[in-house]
Amino acid sequence: MLHKIDHVGIAVKDLDKAIQSYEKLGFILTGRERVDSQKVETAFFQIGESCIELIAATDQNSPIAKFIQKNAGKGGLQQLAITVTDIEIELARLKNSGFTLINEYPVPGAHGTRVAFVHPKDTEGVLIELCEHAAD
Repeated sequence: MLHKIDHVGIAVKDLDKAIQSYEKLGFILTGRERVDSQKVETAFFQIGESCIELIAATDQNSPIAKFIQKNAGKGGLQQLAITVTDIEIELARLKNSGFTLINEYPVPGAHGTRVAFVHPKDTEGVLIELCEHAAD
């Protein structure tokens, strides 16, 4: 079951510079983390029940590096992440509904989450990330 918007991901070229900009806007940095499975480094800012995630590539072949290259060297809105209760059930439901999945199985994400992505060709150009948080 889909629960809420977990976070909005924004691709950036320079994470330190982007963090400074968002802090000047008044956002408070709540965490920074390297996610080797995604070849990225992230910074999170809490906004109510949701977050903004700044994402920078740590490898030229990462999806974020490719996203920035496709956008004329600029970052921008990269993903909409949705919290789900059971990621395997959601992946099966979406696959059975005809969606193209980038990940057939969950992979490790930031903050101990398990994540999987739905291809943007099926969602009007928006990359959808499914996030399952570890049980408390």
